[in-house]
Amino acid sequence: MNALKIQKIGNSAGVILPKELLAHLHAEVGQSVAVTKTANGIELRAPDDDFEEQMQVAREVMARRRRALRELAK
Repeated sequence: MNALKIQKIGNSAGVILPKELLAHLHAEVGQSVAVTKTANGIELRAPDDDFEEQMQVAREVMARRRRALRELAK
């Protein structure tokens, strides 16, 4: 396994992902990757297009049914 060097980026820090790793993740520059904390460390996963589509539908439903959801939350 290759080690990645942490570099300063503005007021934050980041790592540069080699193109082979980006290809393995099916990701491109500018896209987001899912980051999950596991028992063994951190896991990076390719973006789930279906998830974003589902979340957009959920946001629209929540906006339309705000009052009903507020009543159910009591």
